[in-house]
Amino acid sequence: MSTDQAQKKNVLFILIDQLRADCLTGALAAHVALPNLRSLMAEAVTFEQNYTVVNPCGPSRASILTGQYAMNHRSVRNGTPLRHDTPTLPGEMRKAGYTPMLFGYTDTARDPRTHHPNDPAIRTYEQHMDGFQEMLEMRLEMSYPWRADLLSKGYTFGNYWDLHRPVSPTGGPARLNDPAPYSADDSDTAFLTNRFLATMPAYGDQSWFAHLTYIRPHPPLVAPAPYNAMYDPADLPLPLRHGTVAEECAMHPFFTPTTRASPPASTVLGFPDLQPTDENIQTLRALYLGLASEVDAHIGRVMQFLKDSGQDDNTLVVLSADHGEMLGDRHSWGKFTVYDAAYKTPLIIRMPGNGARAGSVVQQMTESIDLTPTILDWVGQEIPNSMDGASLVPLLRGEIPSDWRQYTYSELDFGDPQGQTIWQKMLAPPTSQSSLAILRDGRFSLVEFAADLPPLLFDHQGAGEMENLAQAPALQADLARMTRQMLRHRMRNADHSLSLHSITTDGPRQQKRHRPGA
Repeated sequence: MSTDQAQKKNVLFILIDQLRADCLTGALAAHVALPNLRSLMAEAVTFEQNYTVVNPCGPSRASILTGQYAMNHRSVRNGTPLRHDTPTLPGEMRKAGYTPMLFGYTDTARDPRTHHPNDPAIRTYEQHMDGFQEMLEMRLEMSYPWRADLLSKGYTFGNYWDLHRPVSPTGGPARLNDPAPYSADDSDTAFLTNRFLATMPAYGDQSWFAHLTYIRPHPPLVAPAPYNAMYDPADLPLPLRHGTVAEECAMHPFFTPTTRASPPASTVLGFPDLQPTDENIQTLRALYLGLASEVDAHIGRVMQFLKDSGQDDNTLVVLSADHGEMLGDRHSWGKFTVYDAAYKTPLIIRMPGNGARAGSVVQQMTESIDLTPTILDWVGQEIPNSMDGASLVPLLRGEIPSDWRQYTYSELDFGDPQGQTIWQKMLAPPTSQSSLAILRDGRFSLVEFAADLPPLLFDHQGAGEMENLAQAPALQADLARMTRQMLRHRMRNADHSLSLHSITTDGPRQQKRHRPGA
């Protein structure tokens, strides 16, 4: 796609895996150094009420890249296939004349109906989404190019997963925050960035689209020096939680399996008996923040490349995360839960020609499914009816559509058709009922379950997520209103891939789907 420099429209779409929103705006922001992300915020528009519509990694990225709620694309677990005919960001960008370049991963389980049973593509959920040109394979469970790079530099490891275990600098037993077995210059984060920066100069004479995805600070929590010791665990705030696990679990039956599903030991390798002491929890939190700072340092290199190459003025930069991380809050780790820490994600967008809005903050509610429509809108490509999200371009310009959403909606499947999860063992729902949905408006959060479990209702003008008020007599009208809104949301956003098409005697006809601001 060759154009004059003045007409170039590049897109750099960066996803950081498992980065909490409050690392930038919230409880942890004052405790972690992210200078390059903050510099980008000063040049861009920040969306402070942004939520992923589904967890975990694979489903979240499926929603981001299809613009669909999980209830429509139904790739609801890591390893659940995405239908091969679902419109996607890379597919639509190809229609716009771009070669969609992927540096990293999308964790997309391919549709087995279009592959031979022996095809390696359907033997891993870590496949890249169809339509992308995989420029560099950097999947957590594979990462063969990174392994080869380490071997070429003289590193030795008997097992790939040994790279994800800390090692003692003195040769003794490893401590929890000892450094990774590789230097910071040779980390997976550094390697990914190096390859991106080594590749992109060749595309400077054309419009390009690149999806750059960082695995950190996703566990296993192991960081190279100096990031392993960048933060003193004693200086960090303790997690937000009730005093005991028993108090946490008393709120609702869902939380007993939730607090047991991912103990602190599940976030690291080599410490199977790790106890949930405050000292260990704070050390893990410090490691997480160190990894976030490492990613920030390399994003700074990427942003400097855009400036040095004269492309910062014609490159749309979209930076977000696939989901959050509990990080010990509510005595939980990971993202298989209902709380905002697992769903609220940072979102920063720098749009060329939007300098007047630099440093501004948007408080309107946005969702992860808005990112693909935003990119398509900016490059001038029509947004398919199948996509449930809306373009953020009006909000980027400071225009608030009169019909902009007043709530956000997220989903979680906690069952497994191949074997019972801890939730299924303890709560006994079949796989098709092992799911929940979350609706958040300006005051309340409602959690409803497909199984015969009571709802949760949090009042953010009160104790928020620390108290379940679903049975409070004074809030029954609000509970009913939120429940109706959730039902209406599902009815209004049922799959529109073909529902606005009509077959007539004059041939197929199609009505364009209404979106806010369109």
